[in-house]
Amino acid sequence: MPSMPRDAVRTQDEGSPLAERAEARLVGRTADGESKAFEQLYRVYHPRLTRFLGRVTRRPGLVGELLNDTMLVVWNRAGTYNGHCKVSTWIFAIAYRKAIQALSRLDEPVQDERDIDHPAPLEAGPEYHAAQSQTRAVLAQALDCLSLEQRAVVHLTYFHGIGCREIGEIIGCPVDTVKTRMFHARRRLKTLLSGRLEDWL
Repeated sequence: MPSMPRDAVRTQDEGSPLAERAEARLVGRTADGESKAFEQLYRVYHPRLTRFLGRVTRRPGLVGELLNDTMLVVWNRAGTYNGHCKVSTWIFAIAYRKAIQALSRLDEPVQDERDIDHPAPLEAGPEYHAAQSQTRAVLAQALDCLSLEQRAVVHLTYFHGIGCREIGEIIGCPVDTVKTRMFHARRRLKTLLSGRLEDWL
């Protein structure tokens, strides 16, 4: 069996020091014009950015374009990455700015997104799947009622496991502002959900 390339980043290692160093090396090689390094970086971030952009914009039709726009910036500006933050922070910040720019130009109805996935037990029956579908629908509807800024904080926290300091770097605001947005987002969600998903909050 062929060995994994030394700069390959495995999904299960996301956020680990080893993965962060590997991603930084990929960015460095991308800055040198290595297309294979960029392709590896693209594969790593494709699923992560797809989830993030879909959940933040609530416009599935925009996701592919925004993802490609984001990665085009990564390709063109890889040489500007200075290592002062994680690669993920740098890339998510680019994606967030692209989403803000796109939404500021559009005035479309927001579509529901219901792909907040949780693996079902092997023995799960129709009742389980019906309940899961209802839960996803209720949560998606509640998240749609948040402002874009609050929605971004919630998704970066709960679905990507990113801390307040890094979120501040991604969306360009102080840590206290991130905490304030999370406070108001949680309070708003609790009101909207009326105790139906208290364990999630």
